Amino acid sequence: MASAFFMPDDGRRFIIDALSAVGVPQGDAQTIADLMILTDRRGIDTHGIARLPVSINRLKSGAINPTPKVRILEEAPSTALVDGDNGMGQVVMSFAAKLAIEKAKTNGIGWVGTRMSNHAGAAALYAMMPLAHDMIGMYLAVAEINHMAPWGGFEALLGTNPIAVAIPTMDEPPIVHDIATTVASNGRISAAAESGTPLPEGWVIGKDGKPITDSKRAGEGTLLPMGDYKGYGLGLVFALMGGALNGTPVGRDAGTGNRAPPSNTGQAIMALDISKFGPPEQFKRYNDKVVREMRESKPLPGVERVRYPGEGGHAKYVASAKGGIALRPAVHTQLDKIAETLKIEKLTLKQ
Repeated sequence: MASAFFMPDDGRRFIIDALSAVGVPQGDAQTIADLMILTDRRGIDTHGIARLPVSINRLKSGAINPTPKVRILEEAPSTALVDGDNGMGQVVMSFAAKLAIEKAKTNGIGWVGTRMSNHAGAAALYAMMPLAHDMIGMYLAVAEINHMAPWGGFEALLGTNPIAVAIPTMDEPPIVHDIATTVASNGRISAAAESGTPLPEGWVIGKDGKPITDSKRAGEGTLLPMGDYKGYGLGLVFALMGGALNGTPVGRDAGTGNRAPPSNTGQAIMALDISKFGPPEQFKRYNDKVVREMRESKPLPGVERVRYPGEGGHAKYVASAKGGIALRPAVHTQLDKIAETLKIEKLTLKQ
């Protein structure tokens, strides 16, 4: 459980200082910081500032290019393939999302795939970018390391391969569905290992087919797909659509994290202009009606009320403006080490 909090503005300052100290240009550092802090403000504490220590180490070692030349390799009116030049995933995917949105404005839909990218943080961030333009957004990716076996097997041949879909509303918080195709993301399992928290049965399975509940032994097994064969199938098709289609490795070609850099993570972003189907206001007001029906529906015994995807993240975002962002003790220690090593001002915490 987190013992301290930091304010969004100071977190943004810290991230920019750290990235700038290892050679990331100011504009790119600001983009990365904005997305990491937005992730934390929405309550996804495994994919925001907690990812900074890994990113700093990879930037310092040369595993990630701090000054990528992101460019378009292939292009058609509604589609494009982008080469990220082994840059930070947030930089590559921001470029791709903007390109998809511009294509959707003209053609109704924009689909942009990327290659030679890296971990981009929470999937929801990029699916949400089209919302400001009255568009539906969708993001999917091939996770950079294999953690999941095909249903019925044990060999790790797929990543957690997430998908996020964001749908605009009028007055209610937008619908934002962000999930891994495994029961739990690798970030959640790593956080459990960090604190020594046991894993629920059904998250990780060992070579003997028995569940692993000791979070520190999770690496000995493979992550299980959500919904059994259904999650495996989704993970596979997302790997092909977000990875193989873009020329990035999938299956044994992707490996389990022992290969030399670059990681060559594959991702894709879609923007769909709802004005091409009718008045945006009509669609968004109808979405308000639907989510209110979900929220006001009769809950099961012991459940306070029914929620819809994205509602909780929005509430946390609003609350963080005053209450700050929770920081796990282990992450706090890592960030202090970064400050000392890079000779930058430490993150300011409040209890």
